[in-house]
Amino acid sequence: METRRRTQIEIAIVLALSLGASAVYSIVSIVARVTAETPLADQQASINQSQSPREWLDFTYQFLDVVFGLAAVALVLYLLWQPGKSPFRRIGLDFTRPARDVASGFALVAVIGIPGLALYAAGRALGLTVAVVASPLDAHWWTIPILVLSALRAALTEEVIVVGYLFTRFEELGVGKWATIVSSALLRGTYHLYQGFGPFAGNVAMGLVFGWAYTKWGRTMPLVVAHWVLDIVSFVGYPLAVAWWPGLFAPTTT
Repeated sequence: METRRRTQIEIAIVLALSLGASAVYSIVSIVARVTAETPLADQQASINQSQSPREWLDFTYQFLDVVFGLAAVALVLYLLWQPGKSPFRRIGLDFTRPARDVASGFALVAVIGIPGLALYAAGRALGLTVAVVASPLDAHWWTIPILVLSALRAALTEEVIVVGYLFTRFEELGVGKWATIVSSALLRGTYHLYQGFGPFAGNVAMGLVFGWAYTKWGRTMPLVVAHWVLDIVSFVGYPLAVAWWPGLFAPTTT
C-alpha cells in the first residue's frame, strides 16, 4: 500500500512539473478564448516565436528552452532507472533496432499526419480552431536548426513522459491497458487545448494510436521518430502552408 501511494505521489509531482501543468494552463487558456469577445476562429496561438530583438539573445533563449525543457525527460528516466536495468531499454528508447523503429515511425506519420492536417483545416473552417502562428523560416541562419531541435524536445518530452513513463507506472498500479491508453490520450489532447478544439481532438486520436502502438511494440523510439517528423513538418512546413493556402491557414486580419 505504501509503495502504491508513493507511486501515485510521484506521478502527480512529475505531471505537475511537466505536461500536467501545461494541461491545466491550456484549460484556462481555452476558457479565456471561448469567453472572449473575439470569435475563436479570429484568435491566434503563437509557437516558437522570437524571444528578443537581439539575435544572440534570441538564439540563447531558444537554445536554453530546448536544453532545460529536457530536464523533465531526464527526471523520469532517472525515476525509471533500476540497478541492472537501463531506463532507456525499459521503455524502448534505444538504438537496438534503428531500421525497424524508423520504418515504424514513418508508418505512424502516414497514419497521423494527413488526417491531422485535414482536422486542423476543418477546425479552422468551422471556427473551432485558432490560427497557429509559427516562426518565420528566414529570421536567422539558425532558425531552422533551432526549430528542428525544438521538435525533438517536444517529441522526447511527450513520448517519454506521456507514454513511456505513465504506461510503466500505470501498469505497476494495475491500471488496465485501455484505461491507460485513453487517459494518456486525453492528457495529450488537453495540453493542446490552447489551440482550439480541433487540435484537442486530433491529439487525442494521435494519443490513442501511439498508445496502442506502444502496447504492441513496447518501444517509445518509433513514437519519438514519428512525433519528431510531424513537428518538423509543422514548425517548418506551416509557413509554407500559409503562403500556399492562406484561406485555411493564415491568421485572420482585422
